[in-house]
Amino acid sequence: MSVHPVDEKLPALKMATTGLQHVAAMYAGVVAPPLIVGAAIGLSPADLTFLTGACLFTAGLATFLQTLGIWKIGARLPFVNGVTFAGVAPMTAVVASTDDTSDALPVIFGAVIVAGLLGFLAAPFFSKAIRFFPPVVTGTVITLIGVSLLPVAFGWAQGPDPAARDYGSTTNLGLAAATLGIVLLLRRFTRGFVKQVAVLIGLVAGTLLAIPFGATDFGPVTDAAVVGFPTPFHFGAPRFQLAANLSLCVVMVVSMTESTADMLALGEIVERPADERTIAAGLRADTLGSAISPLFNGFMCSAFAQNIGLVAMTRIRSRYVVATGGAFLVLMGLCPMAASLIAVVPRPVLGGAGVVLFGSVAASGIQTLVKAGLDKDNNVLIVAVSLAVGIIPITAPEFYHAFPETARIVLDSGISTGCVAAVALNLVFNHLGRGGDAQEVTHPMEAVPAQPIS
Repeated sequence: MSVHPVDEKLPALKMATTGLQHVAAMYAGVVAPPLIVGAAIGLSPADLTFLTGACLFTAGLATFLQTLGIWKIGARLPFVNGVTFAGVAPMTAVVASTDDTSDALPVIFGAVIVAGLLGFLAAPFFSKAIRFFPPVVTGTVITLIGVSLLPVAFGWAQGPDPAARDYGSTTNLGLAAATLGIVLLLRRFTRGFVKQVAVLIGLVAGTLLAIPFGATDFGPVTDAAVVGFPTPFHFGAPRFQLAANLSLCVVMVVSMTESTADMLALGEIVERPADERTIAAGLRADTLGSAISPLFNGFMCSAFAQNIGLVAMTRIRSRYVVATGGAFLVLMGLCPMAASLIAVVPRPVLGGAGVVLFGSVAASGIQTLVKAGLDKDNNVLIVAVSLAVGIIPITAPEFYHAFPETARIVLDSGISTGCVAAVALNLVFNHLGRGGDAQEVTHPMEAVPAQPIS
């Protein structure tokens, strides 16, 4: 009996290199939240390094849960899990509202545990939303995932620090363009294994190119310890405050919404559509990983959309490859020096590779929309309005500035708002009343022909 590509076990070398490629694609996203929150608290360099390593370690554990699975936990799809950026704003708000900043992390950890446990219990009910995600909805959401991630790549391409004098310099943009060019050339003119690890080769080549320009910093490697373990409750036992708990529960709902969309997207890409059971198992992995994470000083975890682009581009669909990436994350958490090797890659180089990765996600969404029946006027309207709503946080970041902070957690996520809009519009146009009898049109702007009066 043939093995589905998702369950295929590749040769060891290929498994290791492609797994490392996944880590390289998501590393910046994992370390950014602890760096931001740690800086807001005023942690020492040693504690900041510890917090970052803990988040890498717990991201690896959550990735194991998602890819390998136990019992009814884990989608068993090639998903990398890591710290969700959606929690950064409420976590920094907790820091700002805490009189003694040394209490901030215990309060945050307590809120993450509460949100994770509640999310775990809600997972089977949340997963029933699968019937509200036909191709017109999933295609829209997948496209939004890619479009929402592209600004991240553009920001990386300009440099690591917006306040720096060289931010957006020709050197930084040139390094990003060179990395992008290398990846494209490898994808066009090579075959087999080299073609599949084109992104990893591009990152290495871009890093080497950056050395003469002084854009590669080897300081993190020389300063890092060889061995380190994220001691449980290093920053103190979890504390539970109502306001913080509610805030992180809202983030959990946002995270579960995005994870559902991500699982649907990845299911389409790997040709193993995510059904209700798969989504419930995947959400259990996300939420259990989040609940466990604070025990080792980590934050809330969720599936990383940027790795979907890597799967779409390389066509390597094995979940064991991503599990290998999870093993690398665990090792990085246990060996700060190993973790620092990825940190050597300059942000502009990551930006150049990110354009390919995130653009591939958007392209996959467009492919799904092609199958969604855009010859129907109703579906055209659903896509048009949902994309517009989802792009608001990207094109007009202050659009919701007058709304309460809690509401902005949801509204500032274009993926979440676009997803909600697509689901709601699909219900209105294709399910309520005679919505299913939508007129077919040949062009989005063509008028629907008038019906004869019977």
